[in-house]
Amino acid sequence: METTMNYRPRRTMLYVPTHVERYMDKARTLDADSIVFDFQESVPPGQKAVGRELLRKKLLESDDYQHSEVVVRVNSLDSEWGEDDVKAIADLKIDAIMLPRIESAQQLKDAIKKIDQHRDDQIDIMINIESPLGVLHAEEICAASERLVAVVMGTTDLSNDLKINQTKDRLGLLTSLSLVILAARGYKKCVIDGPHFDLKSVEACEFSCRQARDLGFDGKAVVHPIQLDYTNDAFTPKQVDIARAKAIIEAIEKANKEGRNVAVIDDRLIEPSLREWAERVISLYNTVKAIGQNELLGVVR
Repeated sequence: METTMNYRPRRTMLYVPTHVERYMDKARTLDADSIVFDFQESVPPGQKAVGRELLRKKLLESDDYQHSEVVVRVNSLDSEWGEDDVKAIADLKIDAIMLPRIESAQQLKDAIKKIDQHRDDQIDIMINIESPLGVLHAEEICAASERLVAVVMGTTDLSNDLKINQTKDRLGLLTSLSLVILAARGYKKCVIDGPHFDLKSVEACEFSCRQARDLGFDGKAVVHPIQLDYTNDAFTPKQVDIARAKAIIEAIEKANKEGRNVAVIDDRLIEPSLREWAERVISLYNTVKAIGQNELLGVVR
């Protein structure tokens, strides 16, 4: 049995305000797949410059964040802070830049052009889709650039713009979430659900994470470290998933050797396209195992 997929997990994307030094220090010790250092929403207008200076200080001291992907979310490049944000990180070693509230393909292209005026490394781009226009234009946005690697939902702003009540089942958001998932998958982009803001209810957080997983998201944005365990667990393959994935690959390989293109497992027809799901599950599991986690978030033996 062979697997060829190399899948980068983004089960958890933790937003970290850049104007609070202890939060940035704490981020080095956390089990988040992605750390998103935030210049934008979590930083008050009067603290924007402080945030830039602190991020530069911390990343120039050390860019070691263990296995975590390092992302910086800048302010809108049309805002009074956006260009200064890009200049501040121009020489920093980071994995991606996140752009807030993208609503059209042209807006994304213009932003990438501005970023490239200050960097020459063709850095990966992530975006927030957090408005009705962003949802409606999600397909053209996802098609706009190969540099775009991940789409992250901004569900609070989207809910406000849609003028809906925020319920546990998120009924009013489901159409928008599904449209963005379809667009992202159509152009092979990672897609991440928005954060869950109820920090006290473990049950509500777990429900939100599992709903996101079942809708088709790769992971979920996180606003507090207390949510990392629940969220990582929801998007970590379980032993039953691994067993099924291995069985699918073995059955398809056996069928191919026998001159057949489909296989049967437990009276269910297995088509070749399921191999991609199986390889993704195994790749994700192996990556998680390599960083010392398992499905129960304990030490892998």
